[in-house]
Amino acid sequence: MAGGVLVAGMLAASNVANALPSDANEPIRLLADKATYSERSGVTSYTGNVTITQGTLKMAADNLTVNLTPTRAIESAVATGRPATIQQIVTQEKGLAKGQANRIDYNVKTGLVTLTGNARLTQNGGSFSGNVIHYSLKVGDIEAKAGNNQRVELVFPPQATNRVGVRNR
Repeated sequence: MAGGVLVAGMLAASNVANALPSDANEPIRLLADKATYSERSGVTSYTGNVTITQGTLKMAADNLTVNLTPTRAIESAVATGRPATIQQIVTQEKGLAKGQANRIDYNVKTGLVTLTGNARLTQNGGSFSGNVIHYSLKVGDIEAKAGNNQRVELVFPPQATNRVGVRNR
């Protein structure tokens, strides 16, 4: 029960920043093969085909760990997998944002999501790929970094006014 409350708080906090307001009012569903909570350390762990849904937010990972502060507030969450994935409709105008990486770190206080290891973030037909991607839920900033002999790749979809060689009749 405590673990479900912890994840509920984490997901509700993430929804306040930049997602559809209705997501925060939706029930949270968490499925995993195993869940553990340590009162002493304040760590809740979920393992084995972990899935979380709340409204438009969907997350999947092999493992999810939630860390608490000494006052039992949620401090951070770490999802790992091959890959771990996260997706959510940010706003109706911006549409669905999808992220995937070997590791997804979420800092509740700063609203920063860090995708590490084969990281990819897509939204509105555009994408960022690299070894590490930092995405701010609070302000929408994105920073992609290269590493492991991998360069940063950005793909921008064509705009209707930028198409060359196409005539309207």
